[in-house]
Amino acid sequence: MLDVINIFLHLDQYFGSLINEYSIWIYLILFVTVFLETGIIVTPFLPGDSLIFLAGAFAAAGRLDMAVLFVVFAAAAILGDTVNYWIGHHVGRRVLHKKVRFVRKEYVERTYDFYEKHGGKTIVAARFIPIIRTFAPFVAGIARMNYSRFLFFNVTGAVLWVASFLALGYYFGSIPLVKENLGLAIIAIILVTVLYSLFELYRSRKKSGK
Repeated sequence: MLDVINIFLHLDQYFGSLINEYSIWIYLILFVTVFLETGIIVTPFLPGDSLIFLAGAFAAAGRLDMAVLFVVFAAAAILGDTVNYWIGHHVGRRVLHKKVRFVRKEYVERTYDFYEKHGGKTIVAARFIPIIRTFAPFVAGIARMNYSRFLFFNVTGAVLWVASFLALGYYFGSIPLVKENLGLAIIAIILVTVLYSLFELYRSRKKSGK
């Protein structure tokens, strides 16, 4: 546990080492990480918001290219949601009626409730909510949302999500105080997003009477 905390507190150093070690291949690593977080329902624990923010901060320092980051992250988010949608479309109903290993059924059910309340806008809003972000396209597939309509919300949400956190990382990464305490900034982002996610899940569960 202490090792994990230490990694987050010095995340800028670890990330900087990865950039030095992998050079241009770091973009592929970033792509795969975001793709897995958004595209595979068994990996909702992977960093999304914090990773994009961190990459934006390193772009501000001239270590990464902002335009390339935007294309990489947006493509990963769009393709990830697309894969997740089709997985939900073909096998999702089994998850609702059977216990599937590595998949938290309650997450699917609560995301389904969220989807029932907000409809297609869930795909956009969920981009900013950990866990729900991973399950929203899966649930849209289960609900058989029209794919053209899903694609519109998918692209819109991906662009807004990536642009927002890249811009935040780029802006705050230029501030000396944040730059010197980047690990703490990442922890703050994780705490805020996780707490908001838990609040939304609690509110959804309370309204559904579960």
